[in-house]
Amino acid sequence: MRNYKKQKDHTKLICSVGELACLFTDSTSLENFLQRTVELIAEHMRSEVCSIYLYYDDTQELVLKANKGLNPDSIGNIKLKSGEGLTGLAFKEQRPICERCASQNINFRYFPGLGEEKFESFLAVPILRGATRIGVLVAQNSMKNYFVEEDIKILRAISTQLANTIEMTRVILSIEEKHQFGQETAAVKDLKFIKGKVGSAGLAFAEAVVLRHESGLQLYKQTMPSQGHTREDFHRAVQLTERQLEGFQRQIEEKLSDVASLIFTAQILMLKDKSFIDSMEILIQGGMSPSTAIIHVVEIYMKKFADIPDAYLREKSHDVQDIGIRLIENLFGDHQKTETCQEKIVIARELFPSEILKLSSQNVKGIILLSGGVSSHLSILAQSLQIPLMIISESQLLSLPRKTKILMDAEQGNVYVNPSQEIISRFEEKERARRIIKKQHRRVSQVTKTRDGTVIRLMANINLLGDLKNALASKAAGIGLYRTEFPFIVRSDFPSEEEQVVIYKKVVEAMPKAEITFRTLDIGGDKVLSYFPDHLKEENPFLGMRSIRFSLRHMDIFSQQIRAILRAGAGANIRIMFPMISSLDEYLKAREVVFSCVEALKKEKVCCHERPQIGVMLELPAVLEVIEDLAREADFFSVGTNDFVQYMLAVDRTNEKVADLYLPHHPSVLRALKKIIDAAGKFRKDVSICGDMVHEEKYLKCLLGMGLRTLSLNPTYILKIQAAIKKIDIPEAKKLTKNILTKSRLSEITLLIDGD
Repeated sequence: MRNYKKQKDHTKLICSVGELACLFTDSTSLENFLQRTVELIAEHMRSEVCSIYLYYDDTQELVLKANKGLNPDSIGNIKLKSGEGLTGLAFKEQRPICERCASQNINFRYFPGLGEEKFESFLAVPILRGATRIGVLVAQNSMKNYFVEEDIKILRAISTQLANTIEMTRVILSIEEKHQFGQETAAVKDLKFIKGKVGSAGLAFAEAVVLRHESGLQLYKQTMPSQGHTREDFHRAVQLTERQLEGFQRQIEEKLSDVASLIFTAQILMLKDKSFIDSMEILIQGGMSPSTAIIHVVEIYMKKFADIPDAYLREKSHDVQDIGIRLIENLFGDHQKTETCQEKIVIARELFPSEILKLSSQNVKGIILLSGGVSSHLSILAQSLQIPLMIISESQLLSLPRKTKILMDAEQGNVYVNPSQEIISRFEEKERARRIIKKQHRRVSQVTKTRDGTVIRLMANINLLGDLKNALASKAAGIGLYRTEFPFIVRSDFPSEEEQVVIYKKVVEAMPKAEITFRTLDIGGDKVLSYFPDHLKEENPFLGMRSIRFSLRHMDIFSQQIRAILRAGAGANIRIMFPMISSLDEYLKAREVVFSCVEALKKEKVCCHERPQIGVMLELPAVLEVIEDLAREADFFSVGTNDFVQYMLAVDRTNEKVADLYLPHHPSVLRALKKIIDAAGKFRKDVSICGDMVHEEKYLKCLLGMGLRTLSLNPTYILKIQAAIKKIDIPEAKKLTKNILTKSRLSEITLLIDGD
């Protein structure tokens, strides 16, 4: 039995995203996809039986939808109520159930003809997407006591990994044909020049495409060509669309392996769904043209998705529309009729992180949003993807006609609509200058020193694995801040411990000898998990269940992340940092979780980092009066200036109405920074600073004059900041800082900082 168990291939099952994507490539229907899923799990788990049960709200039943190893006629016919049988019990209580001799359990439910009597080893794991209960994943084996603790962990990880795909399958299968759509019209205003805020710097010049509900479908309905198409043309369009989507998925996986968790899954599954395609076929056979049939069915599905209470699934109506547009484009062989995003500047009221990833796969030139803040997670994501992004409060942009040329200067914050030749010439000159500057990055010094020879460490901020390339190119001394929340934000469910280990290992392996600081999950405020409903109910998320508060409230998620960091960091120079700490008690409680995870991993004989440095990200004014107590206990400090300034001054940095009050050089902010630096120095603890304040050259002399010697910043700013530091003399900086800290009026401080 021991040798047989060793054959279980857990690692391959968890980590091979390519193999999961292959399920969609080879499957011919959604039913086949579910069947292939249980076959894959059974194969790698070396389990004789594997089943998937899905829960249906309308009947309040669990229905067997796929199975390997039992009577195939039972699929669709075995139904359980919540709490009925061992499977129903796992669903009801939302916990794994593992039995060495299932038939002896009082909750065992016998089904004549199913053929499961001989499979005594039983393991059932609920399939959950956030708080939404989707179904149950079951594995069975004839060998008693076959499943062990590791199998439970792996099966839980698998159910998490597949939860979104299975939920999409459940919704698609339940969609019925009904509902029709109306049409929208929009007024057009002649715009020439618009001022906006920069979320991600860069330059772009291209045609604009406006993303709004049904725009592409409505355009086709209004301008449908008269040429006819056959059923064969329709089938070719379906096959071509499927190949395109699978190609997009491969591209995005190669480019962004840490966050691109099967983001084209929904659209691929739609094409695999026989009821979706067959509905079009029936209409075509009845005499309707293929293009009209596509639009008719797509609108029905869009309406059905739009009516779903679940906010995350409701947004999948965008996926349905997108697939309809692709089908029509491929039917006509003409991609000029609809507003495609390829090589365009995208204008949208708002976007979800997964949508930005999709746009990245289409090589969009730039993005203009009508909502959000320059420090929001969307802006940070765009920076990592190197897509220029601006936030502009001008609703008339949504009404721009097709083929409108847009010039984005996402450095100065200017947008030109149908720019003149003079403006275009200036843009081209600026682009040439940017290319020259980009080449100069090769001249970044390995060590950064001030004019008087003081060494300053310039560390890189990392959001996505793709940022590592820039960090290495800019010769960063290490990673001062790895924002671990991005693989959480852009997904549709929580990444498992195993998935996180894979991502974090890539970070460590990219800079094996450098110091790497992992900030634990920092969600809340403007970084909301769409699949976790608690955040959707908060009236003031910036003061709600954020960051370390969330982690300490959800210890299972927190422990999985800490374990993943410790495992990935074995043998490396890693540090763990907790965000939004407000008290010494909070820090000590979080630190104890790290200690507990280390002990647990050692007992499990899992290789890990046993003594990581554990620090605090300082963002709240509450820490100022206990700063020496924290400095005594913590291994290091990092000041997150974006939130620190926001909370010190009670100014929402994403609110344009008060954005002018967001002032990093406010006397209270500067004096607070000095107090933190002095406390760290007293106890000989390392202190660094990160955030937008570090990117502005005018603050450098003051910060270095306070005693800061480590700065953490976006890698794209390192060359510029290094050049500015080389001009600074520390004795002069100390003198200037001392003078600034005596001033109480903003006007006086502004003159000293700007006039230097």
